[in-house]
Order: sequence, then structure tokens, then C-alpha cells
Amino acid sequence: MHIVICIKQVPDSAQIRVHPVTNTIMRQGVPTIINPYDLFALEEALRLRDAYGGEVTVLSMGPPMAEDALRKALGYGADRAVLLTDRYFAGSDTLATSFALSQAIAKVGETFGTPDIVFTGKQTIDGDTAQVGPGIAKRLDLLQLTYVAKIASIDLAAREIKVERRSEGGTQMLKSRLPCLITMLEGTNEIRRGSLQDALCAARSRVLKWSAADAGIEDLTRCGLRGSPTVVKRVFAPTARAEKAAQIDTAEKTLRDIADELIAAILTRQPALEHELAFNSGA
Repeated sequence: MHIVICIKQVPDSAQIRVHPVTNTIMRQGVPTIINPYDLFALEEALRLRDAYGGEVTVLSMGPPMAEDALRKALGYGADRAVLLTDRYFAGSDTLATSFALSQAIAKVGETFGTPDIVFTGKQTIDGDTAQVGPGIAKRLDLLQLTYVAKIASIDLAAREIKVERRSEGGTQMLKSRLPCLITMLEGTNEIRRGSLQDALCAARSRVLKWSAADAGIEDLTRCGLRGSPTVVKRVFAPTARAEKAAQIDTAEKTLRDIADELIAAILTRQPALEHELAFNSGA
């Protein structure tokens, strides 16, 4: 079984600042990390490889420095890493990104074998759109299973997969055909600690670096800024709230008294909520 996992190197959101004059993100001096949501997808891909055999190829699009993220993925146990890097990709929005990655995945399939599963995280912490995974699935004509919480089983002979998917109404059990694309939810697993052997292999391994031409991308007008219709008008930090949190004295009070006081405080701040609750309950 061949699994491809798309990861992204992103700035650590805990240390991002917004320029007070230009309202743009200040990336200088901000450390980069693997997108945390992608780590859940990576661990799931590695678990499937361990259970069913095969290979895991990690793919990322970004500047040359994104090689660091790919080497970390190799250190966790991935078998192969490919970096899609070219000046033509600069300024890509989700539309251009999904196009470039889909072309690269097709090239990976031609070079190393058609992938049975393509994994992505549910979204990235910098863009936060959750559009790239479904965009890749659409371009490659793959069945997509989004917000997957658990992979229940895989039948390679029948080319079928069963997963648990979280939705607003609860949990869905879905059965689909392979190949497919899966976006993993957060909190579904915990990334492993790479072994010493994995670390040594990661240090020795060569990260394949593909340009647009290497990935077989012919229409460069669909890449980078030229292929990105999205326009960011402004980036800003949210205004700090001046209002302090209210405190409720719980001394010598029962849980019922505390609950009543808390509900009363909420309804005082949001009077319309009382009407909605009464309407929904039929009172």
C-alpha cells in the first residue's frame, strides 16, 4: 500500500505578531513548525503502513527551508520525502496550492506507484481554510472523507475502507472505495517518538526537490499569484477585551445554587437567549 501525506511548514502561531502600521504578519524571527493538524494525519499514515505494509511518502510545497519539516517527518518514520519548491509557487492561495500539489501527487504516483490513500490535516493554522484537501481530491477525482476521527478497517483485496467521521449531528460510519483522500481531525492520535534508526535514516536520506517542471506542471498561469484569485484585504490582531471575567463566589453554596446563579448571569448579559430557550423548549 502506498500512502501520500501532504504536510505544510507554518510559522508558530503562538509567536506571530502583526505589524502595527502595515497590518501584515511579521514572520521575521518566528520559528516554523509542522502544521499541528498534519501530525495527526502523519501518525495515522504511519500506523496504516505498520499494520498493512507499504510505504509513506511525505509531500510539501514551500520554500527551500521547508526541507526541515520534511526531515522531521522522515525522523518520525516516513519512507520518502518530496519538496515541491519553485519561484512560480510564490503567493499561492488555496486554489493554486491544491493545483500544484495535485500535479505533484500525480507525479509521485507515476514515479513511486499510485497512492491508495492521500492524507492531509483538516486545515492549517496559518490559512485556516480547510480547502486544500478537498481541492486536491476534486482535481485528482478522488473520493474524499473529511473530518475523519478513526479508520475502522481497510480491505485491500476488496479495495474498501471504513472510517468514523464526526459531523454536527454526531458520528458517521462511512464505507468508501480506494483510492481516496482523507482529512484527519485533531486529537485522533498522538504522534510517535521516532526511533534512533529513523533519526539516522532521516539524516542520511535525500529530500527530493521538484521544480514545477519536475512535477510535470505545464500551465504555470495556474500557479502562484497568477493562479490565485484570492485577495487579502487586511490582516489584523483582534482588539483586546477590556471587560474582565465575572467571578461567582461558591463558598457555602450548593451546586444547584451555583448553576442558578450562573444561568442568571448569562441571561442578564444575553437577554435574547432566554426567549430562544423558551421558544425551543415549547414553553
